[in-house]
Amino acid sequence: MKFKAKNIAELGEHVFFKNGIKGIVEKVNENTVIVNIIDNKTELLFEGNRTVVSHKNYQVFDDV
Repeated sequence: MKFKAKNIAELGEHVFFKNGIKGIVEKVNENTVIVNIIDNKTELLFEGNRTVVSHKNYQVFDDV
């Protein structure tokens, strides 16, 4: 996993947050993104596999 030096993700980009959760950005808002979770290595549960994440709480990465 290679992280990008970006502050704000764009639609369709992959993000990593909460030390083990990966997702794809579905919507970008002024202060947050809505993420569709694709990999969850934590014990946290998300209804509908979606959540809202602040721009300061995720990192954008290349899914290679």
